[in-house]
Amino acid sequence: MQNTNNMNLPTSPVKNKISIKRIWNQIKTYFSKPANIITVAFLIFLSFMVIFPLVKLVINAFTVHSVSEAEFIEDAGFGTVKNKDFTLMGWPTLLFPKDEELKAWSKEMFWEPLGMSMLMALIACLIAVLIGGVFAWLITRTNVPFKKFISTVFIFPYIMPSWSIAMFWENFFKNSAVERCHGIGLLQTLTGICAPEGLVYGMIPCALTLGIHYAPFAYILIGGILRNMDANLEEAATVLKASRFKILYRITLPIVAPAMVSTILLVFSSSLSTFTVPFKLQFNNAISIQLRGFVMGTTFKGFGYIISVILMLFSICILTINNWFTKSRKNFTTVTGKSGQISKTNLGKVGKYVVGSISIIVVFFVAIVPLISFIIESLVQQTGRLDTISLKYWFANKELDEFIANRNFSTKGVFFNNTIWEAFGRSFALSVCVALLAGTFGILIGYAVSKNRRSRITNFVSSLAFLPYLIPALSFGAIFYGLIKMEAFSFLDASTKQGSAQEIAALGICLIIGCVKFLPFASKTGTNAMLQVSGEIEEAAVINGCPWWKRMTRILFPIQKSSFISGYLLPFISCMREYTLFILVTTEVTLITNLLQYFSKNGLDQLTNAVNLLIVIFVIGANFLVNKITGASIDKGIGG
Repeated sequence: MQNTNNMNLPTSPVKNKISIKRIWNQIKTYFSKPANIITVAFLIFLSFMVIFPLVKLVINAFTVHSVSEAEFIEDAGFGTVKNKDFTLMGWPTLLFPKDEELKAWSKEMFWEPLGMSMLMALIACLIAVLIGGVFAWLITRTNVPFKKFISTVFIFPYIMPSWSIAMFWENFFKNSAVERCHGIGLLQTLTGICAPEGLVYGMIPCALTLGIHYAPFAYILIGGILRNMDANLEEAATVLKASRFKILYRITLPIVAPAMVSTILLVFSSSLSTFTVPFKLQFNNAISIQLRGFVMGTTFKGFGYIISVILMLFSICILTINNWFTKSRKNFTTVTGKSGQISKTNLGKVGKYVVGSISIIVVFFVAIVPLISFIIESLVQQTGRLDTISLKYWFANKELDEFIANRNFSTKGVFFNNTIWEAFGRSFALSVCVALLAGTFGILIGYAVSKNRRSRITNFVSSLAFLPYLIPALSFGAIFYGLIKMEAFSFLDASTKQGSAQEIAALGICLIIGCVKFLPFASKTGTNAMLQVSGEIEEAAVINGCPWWKRMTRILFPIQKSSFISGYLLPFISCMREYTLFILVTTEVTLITNLLQYFSKNGLDQLTNAVNLLIVIFVIGANFLVNKITGASIDKGIGG
């Protein structure tokens, strides 16, 4: 009985105090380490900036957004719904409607665009792998001359925005035989040849331009593997009298298969959701065009969010397949401690110069000719007429288009055009702020990961930082577009503002979107850099009483300065040339890329090409600066 009575006694206040004190001491001990503070801070930040908007996007995909949308769902035969209802019915209405007329609508608005976009992405993949793979093999496995020039210039199309390649394509192939063309292009001017409409606008030119844009990406991945491959594998096959074709088919291709698969999957994912190239080359049946039309419209926003979720799922599935394939090939060793000599194919005394000349011509066409075309098209008063060259589109101090000028947008020459330079200044300021935030956040996340490699929370934070990479740019923009339509975040909605407040709101949401979207680049750079630094270096500083901020600024940052600066400059370059990511939340003149599209839409081709030339030269110059500061170039990874 005595024991029973003791069990019913209340817990001692002293024990409660000891327990609370122990928990408090554990909390103090945990937060005494800067890495743990960083982990918790970014867990909260990324949960709010990544998970919450992502959940909001999914909710929007299951929500009725207008009375018209509710009536449309009801007409599709899936029951009665009301505006603002949370329902599953929007999905079958878009994908599998029962009504015969709506089946035709579904086919036209979703299934055909999705199918055509997938075909476009697949063709782009094949072109990228073919061109990039051939050039990687020529640079690493043959005695072709002019390697340095080819290797350096070949990456230009990847440094340029994809829409710049699309603009060059139109400048080169447009002609008088195609009704949609404004003027004639370089091909007709120089040769009199008129390309068919299907080669100027539509799915095929979109696929070709995307293939050209991503070919350097394949070149970098495949070339890196070819350069590091153990030469003994091919030497052994040569000793066994295997033919060159058999060595290529049975040894070389299987070795580069992981890089080829990665290229195909990543290019497919990026091409499927691209917006700017189909928009510029008038491929109006692209799925990204349909997505923007739905989301920016007032009638069927819910269907736009559904397409965003579908594209996001595509990307996640594709990257999951890529990771699975890469892991399944871990035992396929291609770099050993033995012979590092690479057996190069001898193209012959004459053959190597023939191949080298052809390579230079190809590189010149895809990397140098675009810049020349932008210069020419920014000078001619009548497109395609070289005898009408004038400097007025650069130096005119009067308005060149009254319609646009009446909307308070300047159409003076570039050097006197305040609208251009204000937009350029906003893009530059935005890119600097995004780079500073994303780069600093990447360094801090890298520090936390390097100090708590086995922590589940830290690994979760690292995964959250990488998650935006899995989401297509247009879908990511749609996530935050839906967010600013909520009353709590309406102060970031530029469409509800006027004047300077409108641009401030647009820049504010662009800063958030850009910082989160480009964080994966910076976090991976920061993590890799921090993992290379021995923990003993910081431990010595701790013993000497050096505070954390001084350890970061005086010890860790100087040691990995090159890598950290890359973590700042890569988001800067990416943000400066970005359009798809910001298109849903900006105005016509917020950023320089917006203004470029606005001029193009209103037929100011000369100003369009001039602005495009400015952006391309700036981006290439910034990339050159990255190379000089970091002491490395992305093409050096494969030799040349």
